[in-house]
Amino acid sequence: MDKSKRKGYSDKIGDPAFAKYIENSSKYAWIFSFIIASAAIIGFFIYGQTSREMDNPQALYIGLGIGGMFMAIAFLTNRSKQKSTTWDGTVCDKQIEKKKRKVYNTGNDYYIQDYQLFKVIIQSDHRKKYELTAENDDTVYNYYHIGDKVRHHGKLNSYEKYDKSDDTIIFCNACASLNEMCDDTCHRCGCPLLK
Repeated sequence: MDKSKRKGYSDKIGDPAFAKYIENSSKYAWIFSFIIASAAIIGFFIYGQTSREMDNPQALYIGLGIGGMFMAIAFLTNRSKQKSTTWDGTVCDKQIEKKKRKVYNTGNDYYIQDYQLFKVIIQSDHRKKYELTAENDDTVYNYYHIGDKVRHHGKLNSYEKYDKSDDTIIFCNACASLNEMCDDTCHRCGCPLLK
């Protein structure tokens, strides 16, 4: 593809593959949550039947509470994706932070782990700031440059660069997989690459 044609936001965002991806993601989130919720309810019920520490219906109520929590998370996640809007913005800053955290082994034993947090900060045209972060991976950090214009695609919760003319890689706006710029569709999910 001619590099000059890689400027601008792609009209491929309207491809039916994206709508199908969103639909499948929502469906799989519900299925996964239902399986986890069912496992929690059944597990606590069995625990209540066999344990001396807790009887049913107390154990069953705890299982129902945990199961309900997983279903509520799935509901809120899917709802927030549906309400998310498309907006334009600009990369306004990039930061690298050296951080430390405790990593626990068994019991109270722990060690201190050093890591780097790579941040790309995007300011929307409505002046709200958003962060893209990654630990110990500078791929996204190097992909964006301060001043880059970007478009946030709401229901996909992903970003598309306006000017991709100098890029050799591109991220899939559906599954976020890294692809070569010469590819037309994502090697992982098959959705069109927005270039």
